[in-house]
Amino acid sequence: MTNDVLQALKKRRSIRAFKPEQITNEELAAVLEAGTYAATGSGKQSPIIIAVQDPQAIAQLTRMNAAVLGKDTDPYYGAPTIALVLADRSRSTAVEDASCVMQNMMVAAYALGLGSCWINREREMFDTPEGKALLKSWGVAGDYVGVGACILGYPACDLPEPAPRKPDYIRIIK
Repeated sequence: MTNDVLQALKKRRSIRAFKPEQITNEELAAVLEAGTYAATGSGKQSPIIIAVQDPQAIAQLTRMNAAVLGKDTDPYYGAPTIALVLADRSRSTAVEDASCVMQNMMVAAYALGLGSCWINREREMFDTPEGKALLKSWGVAGDYVGVGACILGYPACDLPEPAPRKPDYIRIIK
């Protein structure tokens, strides 16, 4: 059985090298909208998505994320767009909901010819006073947990080949 969605799920790979050109507004809107259609616990839509394209804000996020790593590198691989995904900390399914949003956005990015990668450490970043102040400066009120960042851009590399699937990945009990 083959269809476009199943092929996208099989072929999408994490991209860690990006061209400097910014993605189009239409591409960004399509990826973000795909995220909003992710499944969420009880349909409560606990996540929020903050798309960052401002170079100064990206520089701050890069510094904050690298600090969590204890390194002085670019953990966002030079991506021109960072889509932060946070979720309402009071929801018991906050992390699961935001994870579904991340997956939808990454598959949508692939379908549009964009590169994407899930970047971690947003929980640690936005649990700091600096992270909370940054959210406040962006008009984000509430108690949110950072779940991840979906970096987006035009790939500056070939699509990696998928690793072979492990033989005991699936078990069917009848």
